[in-house]
Amino acid sequence: MTLVLTTYDWVPDFPRGFVRDLRVRWLLEELGRPYRVETVPMKDRTAAHLASQPFHQVPFIRDGDLTLFETGAILLHLAQGTALMPDAQRPQVQQWLIAALNSVEVCCIAWILARFFDKDEAGAARREPLVRQRLAQVQAAMAGRDWIAGDAFTAADIIMADVLRIPAQNGLLDDLPQLATYLERATARPAFRKALADQMAHWRAADARRGAA
Repeated sequence: MTLVLTTYDWVPDFPRGFVRDLRVRWLLEELGRPYRVETVPMKDRTAAHLASQPFHQVPFIRDGDLTLFETGAILLHLAQGTALMPDAQRPQVQQWLIAALNSVEVCCIAWILARFFDKDEAGAARREPLVRQRLAQVQAAMAGRDWIAGDAFTAADIIMADVLRIPAQNGLLDDLPQLATYLERATARPAFRKALADQMAHWRAADARRGAA
């Protein structure tokens, strides 16, 4: 049965390329697993959407009889038993996937909200040293290896690399060359490039539908 990935029907320009269905697309491309994209309205809180995702967010998936939301949970489920979560590395993959979400992304989100949503430059400046410290800690933890959980690329790298993209685009990896190289290595993978291209094509198609309406 083809997996169904649900994302928004349309978003404005700013979040394109960063909507979190990208993480699921990337993992599915790495696995070579076919999937179909369905949509929910970004603005209207439909009963069907809230039945599958109680916070009115995306993505969520339908995998047979299972409906699942939260990218961490989705990736842990889909990677189980695959090369993206080898049995010998499972504890480390789980550890670093959760760390990317709880210890790194949460720290970055406070800075992102202050800078890009609240337009609070002073608030962003106050938060930036903590973000830089956390990113430096990730680089230190990766010393001597190419990937976050060990020698092989895993589901944890999908989350960690995606979390690093906005800080990197805003200069926060400029003084962290090993972490910057890690991000470049991850996002150079064909599966990431395909996932990103497909997400951007999805938004362009949404623009065309709105223009034709």
